[in-house]
Amino acid sequence: MRWSMVIDLDKCVGCQGCSIACRFENNTPAVKPSEALKGRAVRWNDVFPLPVNPTEETGDYPNVKTRYLTRPCMHCDNPPCVKVCPVQATFKNEEGLVQQNYARCIGCRFCTVACPYGVRYFNWYAPEWEGDLAGYLNPDRIEGGGVLEGPAVRPKGVVEKCTFCIHRLQKARARAQAEGRPFRADEYVPACVQTCTGKARFFGDLDDPNSTVSLLAKSPRAFRLLEEVGTHPKVIYLREG
Repeated sequence: MRWSMVIDLDKCVGCQGCSIACRFENNTPAVKPSEALKGRAVRWNDVFPLPVNPTEETGDYPNVKTRYLTRPCMHCDNPPCVKVCPVQATFKNEEGLVQQNYARCIGCRFCTVACPYGVRYFNWYAPEWEGDLAGYLNPDRIEGGGVLEGPAVRPKGVVEKCTFCIHRLQKARARAQAEGRPFRADEYVPACVQTCTGKARFFGDLDDPNSTVSLLAKSPRAFRLLEEVGTHPKVIYLREG
């Protein structure tokens, strides 16, 4: 299988539900506002308005229309982050998912510089969750620094990124094996796709010609970010109609 995500920008309402779901599913650390202003926020899935300049919004208040772009890791077929990593801490697995081995990462941040999409994040501090927030860490994230799923909380000094919630894939495959049946592609859904209120996200096997993502990828509305740089991203967008 070659996992892919399609995002229909015509349906995205900028609700940030995908960002919140990603944060709680993957235990991404929160930083203080002063650190966020320095570019140190960790947002595996970001949502921001397009155009960035609010004076370019269309319509008159209160009937103002703003376009939004949501940006996870692109899980490129030709990922520059993998090429520059000196210790092979970042790699592309056999199903096309670009993963991070936190136990191997030395924090050089070459991958952060090489990524043209700005979707890699360095942990400047040991993550902390104040008050009741510590009780909301996702127990499904496996502890121990495994090569694929990684620790539930990443330590200081390593780079992290969107994984397409690969721990959900491993859990679904383990369930299918325990039940003595084949694994189905539709059993694996990242948190951002599951929670999207506008039903703007689709996920599946791009190599399956009958899958939703494969059919949508052939739409005349389909495009990829920065196609000209040759990364061949597996996150595909649909232009507004």
